[in-house]
Amino acid sequence: MNRTEEIAANLADVRARIAHAEASAGRAAGSARLVAVSKTVAAADILAALAAGQQDFGESYGQEFRDKGVEVETAAQAAGLPRPRWHFIGPLQTNKVKYVAGKVELIHSIEAGDVMAEIERRVAGVDLTAPQDCLIQVNVVGEVQKHGLAPAALPALLASFARLTHLRCTGLMVMPPYSDDPEESRPSFAALRRLRDEQAAISRANVQLAELSMGMSHDLEVAVAEGATLVRVGTAIFGERR
Repeated sequence: MNRTEEIAANLADVRARIAHAEASAGRAAGSARLVAVSKTVAAADILAALAAGQQDFGESYGQEFRDKGVEVETAAQAAGLPRPRWHFIGPLQTNKVKYVAGKVELIHSIEAGDVMAEIERRVAGVDLTAPQDCLIQVNVVGEVQKHGLAPAALPALLASFARLTHLRCTGLMVMPPYSDDPEESRPSFAALRRLRDEQAAISRANVQLAELSMGMSHDLEVAVAEGATLVRVGTAIFGERR
């Protein structure tokens, strides 16, 4: 089996896992979308995944995405493949916003007002047909070493979207503490879902909390059971990062 065949087979396995998790949870088929985490992954491997029908890809480093995104899109067009739908899933600082704003479908990792303001400023100068969509990353368990907004600070940040014209919040994201036991992630996933449901009941301008970005290679089944609409899977598709 060559590398292209390996990636296609891995994708088929992950899709089957998601489909089984959806069915087990009584959810509609396709209600959880797969984002293939392609940070540090070679352009050739992303193209192999594109050829196997995967369109959503998650990047974490602004400068890597700036360079690799162009390479992948140029090669995909030459090969007659669909254009990737890019997601930015890593921590985002104001000085890296220029690499991302207006260039990705969804930013998963907003946690501060200054970053929001810089995205707004950057996107205002780009001819887009819709606002830049983003998610707010929430640190639901208060893990010191993890990025994310404290749950108590979420209402104020959501309210601040009313002052923006080119940025829209469509959901929440979480990175639970890592454990080899997928069940250890369940409290974080359930907490994010409850938080999303509570805040979605409040009408706010430029806020439509439909998405829950949660779950990775080892715990995607638990995430889907708890309501994930976006699962971020890298290792199970591309192998351990080199």
